[in-house]
Amino acid sequence: MKSPHTLEIQGLRITLPGTARPVLDGVDLHVAAGETVALVGESGSGKTLTSRSALNLLPPGAQVEGAVRVDGQDVLTMNADQLRALRASTAAMIFQDPRAALNPLRRIGDFLTESVTLTRSMGRADATARATELLHAVGLDDSALHKYPGQVSGGMLQRVMIAAALMGDPTLLLADEPTTALDVTTQAEVIALLARLRERFGTGLLFVTHDLDLAAAISDRVYVMYAGRIAESGPAKGLFAHPRHPYTAALLASTPRLEAPRGRLAAIEGQPPDLRQELHGCPFAARCPIATEICDHEAPGLLPAPGTPHHNSACHHSDRFEGSPVDA
Repeated sequence: MKSPHTLEIQGLRITLPGTARPVLDGVDLHVAAGETVALVGESGSGKTLTSRSALNLLPPGAQVEGAVRVDGQDVLTMNADQLRALRASTAAMIFQDPRAALNPLRRIGDFLTESVTLTRSMGRADATARATELLHAVGLDDSALHKYPGQVSGGMLQRVMIAAALMGDPTLLLADEPTTALDVTTQAEVIALLARLRERFGTGLLFVTHDLDLAAAISDRVYVMYAGRIAESGPAKGLFAHPRHPYTAALLASTPRLEAPRGRLAAIEGQPPDLRQELHGCPFAARCPIATEICDHEAPGLLPAPGTPHHNSACHHSDRFEGSPVDA
């Protein structure tokens, strides 16, 4: 039976050489067709590694447990040929910096058509026609095919990256901070473009971002990561309006806002746990304003918060933590 999810991650645990604990520790996550799911958290929380696992783009020496299924197929068990086909058609990634992903000595048209022609899923003429169609879909004209990356702006290059990701008609798009390097106006244009393309092609979208306001605006559901674990998950509207984990509330409280009163911006005191040290309890306990003794010794499971069956929190005290950005 075909899985209803374009991406399904179950019990993903990844350990790297030289670390005392897993960099990803039992991650569960899914993305349905036509759904936008945001993955948020501080730098180093494991967001990018989680998204890259969908393409089996893992660091050398990684020890992996669990399953990562794209369209029902476990990518962690695929051989090189199967992975090549997966990356050319079924799943694609939009990277943070488009200039780092494109060869400056090759024309944009060659970049767009290369993957589908090398895998022989399309002939040269069909690939060029598809590239032209997608350039139009992202708001560019045919002339972009003949230009080099250095001849176009950063915003145009990110549009090219989106077109490239759609070349193989993927069922899953992975967007790793795709608007970070862009100005605010271009960011808005790219986000609107991704929303239109998701609706048009029915593609599932996993959107990795630091921007909580952006995640709230574009996503159907949200996963909040901390220290390689899912701290909280649920529908975007409910999760951001009433967070049930102190880490989520603290992130929201530290988000700059124009309407906020003057004064020092709120910050989360302390540092994330060191990968060279084992964790014995809740990873957020040392920075948490409501931590108790149990938090230091027992890791909480990701369970439904009281009264919210689709809203999960990995907190021993989610029953009394009513969660608002102000409470943190």
